[in-house]
Amino acid sequence: MLKNWKSLFLAKAALLTLACSVSAAEPTVKVVVDGLDNPSGIAVQPGTGHVFVASHAGVHRVDPKSGKLTAEVTGYPEPTDIYGKGPKYPVGPLGLAFINKEWLVVGDGSRVDGEELVRIYKVGETPAAKPQKEADAAQTLGPIGPCDESPKGEGNFYGVATNGKSIFVTCNGDDTKGWVAHAALTDGKAGKLTLKIATKPATNVDAPGPVAFAPNGKLVVGQIGEVNQAGDSLLTVYSDKGELETKIALGLNDICGLAYHPKSGKLFATDFSWIDAAKGGLFELDPKAKEGGAKKLVGLDKPTGCAFDADGTLYIATFGAGEKKGQIVKVSGL
Repeated sequence: MLKNWKSLFLAKAALLTLACSVSAAEPTVKVVVDGLDNPSGIAVQPGTGHVFVASHAGVHRVDPKSGKLTAEVTGYPEPTDIYGKGPKYPVGPLGLAFINKEWLVVGDGSRVDGEELVRIYKVGETPAAKPQKEADAAQTLGPIGPCDESPKGEGNFYGVATNGKSIFVTCNGDDTKGWVAHAALTDGKAGKLTLKIATKPATNVDAPGPVAFAPNGKLVVGQIGEVNQAGDSLLTVYSDKGELETKIALGLNDICGLAYHPKSGKLFATDFSWIDAAKGGLFELDPKAKEGGAKKLVGLDKPTGCAFDADGTLYIATFGAGEKKGQIVKVSGL
């Protein structure tokens, strides 16, 4: 009898060990497409699962099954804007987000502050026969020119998030304020783009970057911080009135992407890590932590935007070494 109990115990222990090893399995990373020119924003089209990416060259669509890359929006001005502090990178459109499967919001980064725009394009379920020109947008928001709130005007619209009622866009024109802009959506039509949240006075950290809506509907913003300062990135949460509710010092260097898993609700972030690229990668965040709470999952070469598809596969854009060496990678098993 004792021998049987011992055998049963060992069998259960073996099953438990196997279950733990499965649950602790490392995420898998696969390159979907490479040869991209400084990619930044990324968004997954509802329904099709096609991945849209903003790069120096414009906005492109990627079929993740075939890896085929097609141009969707081109014709951005040359020379385009330059971003960074040793190294510096030429950039074009930056932030992307879908209102629904037909309407894509694109935040610009190609012009000088005070002249940049947020545009909304109609896109199909299949690649366009020929790309739209930047000026062919169905709606254009902005520019936000020089004003009392932003003496030089706003630009570098890096992060875009929508929830069907609003569009929120992070701005990096006035470094003393670090604005998040807002436009209301009414019957799919966007209203005026106006400055709503001054993140720098609220957080004492520069550069609002990625933005997302939490499962509870709260607005979540990642403060990138100074690119030449280590560990100053923040995770912040704002109320419907634009008041800061939560501020977490993550210990990350330059948070550039935020995405919630569509099934588990877990929050993930990318860290570009300008000051030390070897420390960059994909992290799982603990939004309840008072500080820290960032667990590194995958090392990546200068990752920027990230977005989940409906099945829980995460797509991430990476700069790599620049000079058209950027990639889109997909991460499974999160």
